[in-house]
Amino acid sequence: MTPRTTVCTTEQGAVRGRLSVAADGCVASFLGVPYAAPPFGPRRFLAPGPPEPWRGVRDATAYGPTAPHAPYAPPFDTLIPENEIPGEDCLNLNIWTPAPEPGAGLPVMVWLHGGAFSNGSGSASAYDGSAFARGGVVCVTLNYRLGSDGFLHLPGVPDNRGLLDQVAALRWIRANIASFGGDPDRVTVFGESAGAMSIGVLLATGLARGLFRRAILQSGACHHYLRPSSAALITARLAEKLGIEPTVESFAEVPLADLLPAQAELRAEVSARPDPALWGEAVLNLMPFEPVTAGLSLPGPDCGVDLLIGSNREEYRLFLAPTGLLDAIPDSRLRATTAAYGLNPDEALPVYGTTRPAATPGELLSAVATDWFYRIPALRLAESVPGSHLYEFAWRSPQFAGHLGACHALELPFVFNRLHDPSYAPMLGTRPPQALADAMHTAWLSFVKTGNPGWPTYGTITRTTMVFTEAPTLESDPRSQERLLWEGVR
Repeated sequence: MTPRTTVCTTEQGAVRGRLSVAADGCVASFLGVPYAAPPFGPRRFLAPGPPEPWRGVRDATAYGPTAPHAPYAPPFDTLIPENEIPGEDCLNLNIWTPAPEPGAGLPVMVWLHGGAFSNGSGSASAYDGSAFARGGVVCVTLNYRLGSDGFLHLPGVPDNRGLLDQVAALRWIRANIASFGGDPDRVTVFGESAGAMSIGVLLATGLARGLFRRAILQSGACHHYLRPSSAALITARLAEKLGIEPTVESFAEVPLADLLPAQAELRAEVSARPDPALWGEAVLNLMPFEPVTAGLSLPGPDCGVDLLIGSNREEYRLFLAPTGLLDAIPDSRLRATTAAYGLNPDEALPVYGTTRPAATPGELLSAVATDWFYRIPALRLAESVPGSHLYEFAWRSPQFAGHLGACHALELPFVFNRLHDPSYAPMLGTRPPQALADAMHTAWLSFVKTGNPGWPTYGTITRTTMVFTEAPTLESDPRSQERLLWEGVR
């Protein structure tokens, strides 16, 4: 049978997508549509340029190239969904819509993937937007530059090129999404980990002001960035590894086959030798590539964006359980890391131990690091923007003998309602609860359509939080004593 197709028009030319018809509705997908010029050759390390127009009808039935990146190191390469498609035209996006025609006026969701600003893509099957489209919205995923091309601090060229790519994509969406049935004035940007941290920077800096109306930040907020002095240390060390000068011209001459492995080795070095003299602020979050700025202020009540913000209860277990470190962390490292985060170990660790009386040093470290990385930044953002909604994902994976817990990235298959995507199986196990996916997916759709996910807003009196477990429930100020430890610290 000949596949059904449909055509929509953009400012650059017409695109032909695939039309899928099922009992629960019709979804059209348009894949690999360029939103900016290929960032190579004379455009390398520059702000994104406009995409070139084309003649005729461009095929958009297969994913386009992904931004160059090295693979995750084991065991994360089998746990975190990712794919790689070679090619220079990597600044592209993917659209799923139930109404591929002008005038439908549907709300729009724009996904920013995670990956520590060094990995990931918007073109993995894990982020297929069909379920959102069947729910009555236009879903868009995109690729942006990663690693040194996207975030390395280099003299003479703009910082944060990966963020500028995201802004360019949002501008393209504003100009073109009506042709795919979307309403450019009803855009929600949502992201996880580095994607959510990107949204935090966009909110705090105003770089994308007016380009989205709502935002969902999953496991990331406004606290992760490098000041220029720390970013310069990263640049110098990467140049030293490659045997080049720390200049744009020198980096541009390095083949990707040499540059990408060097980036991966650099990330491993930061983790193995977390010395502030070598890496500056990167020793705290172990991410050598991230947004570069002199500082960030929380956006405040006048940001003009509705927010849904949250984190997973045991985020940091992802980085400890699969490697065996969860049971190998000594008490000395627990105390040193707690102090590096700004807490007094003698005061803080007994508080964390109260609700975890049998916890190992590794399990306590996971709890402290989860708060420093994810939960406290989420709370601070919610506190700064009245009317925000807050959630916590608490369903525990059975994988790794149950030690993986409610870890980082575990909420993704529930949000996208893709529990049976094979790429999620190593993290989910064999019997993830579909009812929980239905609840989360429905809440995200409700927020996108109405600004209300289905529970009261967060305030500093009640601190109402939706806790997503097999039986989602509202809680008031979860783990309040642990939260109070961070007042004035984080």
